[in-house]
Amino acid sequence: MVAAGAALADEVGIARLTMGLLAERLGVRTPSLYKHVGGQDDLNRRIAALALREAADAVGSAVQGYAGRDALAAAARAFRAFVLEHPGRYAATIGVEPAGPDDPIAAAGERTLAAFRAVLRGYDVPDSDTDHALRLLRSLFHGFATLQSAGGFQWSADIDESFEWLIVFTDRGLRAM
Repeated sequence: MVAAGAALADEVGIARLTMGLLAERLGVRTPSLYKHVGGQDDLNRRIAALALREAADAVGSAVQGYAGRDALAAAARAFRAFVLEHPGRYAATIGVEPAGPDDPIAAAGERTLAAFRAVLRGYDVPDSDTDHALRLLRSLFHGFATLQSAGGFQWSADIDESFEWLIVFTDRGLRAM
């Protein structure tokens, strides 16, 4: 049911996803969904955890065998592709906080960070700056992908060229550390 909810969120957007709409999609009555989830907030949190796991898998798989700029580029492209392919489920991850250390969102979020830490191993980033570097990567990749997903790049420059420019610029900055 969570996978169906995530797919529906990708179609209509997480803000428009409702228990009633999901029930209709699944061909069941809305009350029957409550046997599986505690309500809309629980469904959205489960979708967020799923999206974080999937994003972590995409980025983690992409960076295997690469280091430095190649790992950075692979991670950036994989993350961007995930957000563009799954805009609704990715939107569910924005602003969601783990309820505690055992929350599936905490574990999924850590997996995502681990994939980005793998990228940073190819650079001479001091341990004391790792959190800053992780925030940099997430902000750049998230910002670009969500702006693109929302149609935020309307001028004539090629979006893919701009994205490659972002990768080169980030690589140079990380090397300068």
